[in-house]
Amino acid sequence: MPNTTDLTLSSPPSLLPGRRRMLAAAGAAGLLAAGCSVLPSGSSRPPLADASYRLAVANHIYRRYPDRIYRGKLPPMLYAIGVMELEIDRSGGVDAVRWLRGPSHAPEVMAEIDRLVRQAAPFPNPPGWGRVRSVDTWLWDRSGRFQLDTLSEGQL
Repeated sequence: MPNTTDLTLSSPPSLLPGRRRMLAAAGAAGLLAAGCSVLPSGSSRPPLADASYRLAVANHIYRRYPDRIYRGKLPPMLYAIGVMELEIDRSGGVDAVRWLRGPSHAPEVMAEIDRLVRQAAPFPNPPGWGRVRSVDTWLWDRSGRFQLDTLSEGQL
């Protein structure tokens, strides 16, 4: 009588590499479906900024637009929330603006944030890398004022 509690893999060893490939492909598909990107090796995209540079970028935006910053805790219901990636060159210019998760119900907010970011340039020079990507979440109130998640004062 066979041992039914033995859970060892009974597949021939020749099938394992194919299963590994299938699992790897399924994992990559899951990452893409979750909104993550998988970049090929040798990609020309710059590295992600560290926390101190993201803080410098957020502070730069706050200094540039002091009247647009929502002071205090944000209300429980925000008009728009969007995650934006900036590609900043070695002199602080904006090479690219990408929405990783845009507030599609509020295209006017997306356009306004894009305008604000481009007009805020030049940003502080990225340390060491030359070019860098900085990601932040924009928390937008109906009043047109905002906070960046990096410097957010929280929410009621």
